[in-house]
Amino acid sequence: MSAASCLLTEDQFLCSICLDVFTDPVTTPCGHNFCKTCITQHWNTNVQCQCPSCKKLFNTRPELQVNTFISEMAAQFRQSAQQEASSSSSQQQVSKPGEVPCDVCTGTKLKALKSCLVCLVSYCQTHLQPHLTASGLKRHQLIHPVENLEGRMCTQHDKLLELFCKTDQMCVCMICSVSEHKTHDVVPLKEEHEGKKAELRKTEAELQQMIQKRRLKIQEITRSVELSKEGADRETAGGVQVFTALKESVERSQAEFMDTIREKQRKTEKQAEGFIKELEQEISELEKRSSEVEQLSQSEDHLHLLQSFLSVNAAPPTKDWTDVRVRPPSYEGTAVRAVSQLEETLSKLKKNLFEAELKRVQQYAVDVTLDPDTAHPRLILSEDGKQVKHGEVNTNLPNNPERFDYFVCVLAKQSFSSGRFYYEVQVKGKTDWALGVARESINRKGRIRLCPHSGYWAMWLRNNSEYVALTGPSVRLCLKSQPEKVGVFVDYEEGLVSFYDVDAAALIYSFTGCFFTDKLYPFFCPFNGKFYPYLCPFNEKLYPYLSPFLNNQGENSAPLIISPVSHTE
Repeated sequence: MSAASCLLTEDQFLCSICLDVFTDPVTTPCGHNFCKTCITQHWNTNVQCQCPSCKKLFNTRPELQVNTFISEMAAQFRQSAQQEASSSSSQQQVSKPGEVPCDVCTGTKLKALKSCLVCLVSYCQTHLQPHLTASGLKRHQLIHPVENLEGRMCTQHDKLLELFCKTDQMCVCMICSVSEHKTHDVVPLKEEHEGKKAELRKTEAELQQMIQKRRLKIQEITRSVELSKEGADRETAGGVQVFTALKESVERSQAEFMDTIREKQRKTEKQAEGFIKELEQEISELEKRSSEVEQLSQSEDHLHLLQSFLSVNAAPPTKDWTDVRVRPPSYEGTAVRAVSQLEETLSKLKKNLFEAELKRVQQYAVDVTLDPDTAHPRLILSEDGKQVKHGEVNTNLPNNPERFDYFVCVLAKQSFSSGRFYYEVQVKGKTDWALGVARESINRKGRIRLCPHSGYWAMWLRNNSEYVALTGPSVRLCLKSQPEKVGVFVDYEEGLVSFYDVDAAALIYSFTGCFFTDKLYPFFCPFNGKFYPYLCPFNEKLYPYLSPFLNNQGENSAPLIISPVSHTE
């Protein structure tokens, strides 16, 4: 019997009315089995005696007897199922805080594996078995265990929320769909679920993209901090080296100054000591002769006095001290000369610093060419776009919006809206010129005010002698020598525009504290008019700017030449 029971499935021991293992199973004349109580109650509530399984009608109510064979088999199956459930329960996990517990378990609650949307009950592995085996329960919808299954029921109609109203963006039941939401766009939950999942996947992809962008931004910022630290360490090391050398020079100059003073004082003291010693020796000789004269003058020996008179009466040989002087040395100018020597040392250190600085900025050299579409009609540009000079007559060029029509200016083709850039211009042989950088939105028609407020950061030379930084008001620059090649360096983020005398490796002038947010262009242009004191942020692209100025009857005929950068050694 045991072997036979192993061949039977669980469905064969379940009553199709109560869906549980048979209790006192009976067999109808048509061959179907039911619990005696279940079939009796079924026939008691119906007028006709009909088999619940095959729907066969019986004219008279059959007399039912307990099927002892099936009863024994059901009893064994129930015992085996209880043992298996007991063993399975011991292996299942007890529900922990935050996990969904089984609603059927009494005492210790086991962890639920599934929740039934029909029964609105969550089941552990043991109590889930009927839903996996019984044909009637297999049709129930099982989902991952969730709490508050009542929340999945329509509060108005007490029906399962299985539809979604797109019009009102809410979950509804079947009755809601034919009543309050009858004219609305209602779809099954599964359909809306798939749509919403697609939207969530899209949102997730967008979020991941945003996260990736921000991670890249973090890397960018981190790299900027690293570069800043490298620059700070490099500048600190160079500064410490310079100030250490400066300190040593000051200490050395101070020591030399003190030694000079002490040496003069020592020579004076030595000279005075020599004179004093010599005077003391003469005083000693004179005092000795004075004593002899006094003794002789008191002698009563006539013969002795007369015999000694000639040798004693004359003074001993002495030096004429009338013109002998110990003149204090002149200390005036010693400190000044020491400071002058220190200034020479400082000048050398300063030159070394500028050379190192120029070498660093030359690393950001860019290729700059002139833009003929911006050039004033009187300007003559070379074919390679590297030279510009003033012509005598206007050329017939279209007056496009980019072109300067009053001042003889030209911009570079290249613009810069981030980072650092550097270029060099040869100004040798010119008596007048201007160059710098300009914003993209500068006014190019009519008179132009060259100042930061108008979008220009520039310097110029006028009359072969007057160097001016066009800060508005202008700043006259005192240069030791006339530059033959000028370097222009821009640090966009730092808001810095610097001009260098390349050959002398000297800083000419720097615009600092600017704020750039748009394109900058190198420019080359003259200036005529008043200066105005403005503070202006860099809020556009910057363009290199250049002006050869007027020909001035041949005195200023040399071109401005954009030169390739030869890195200083």
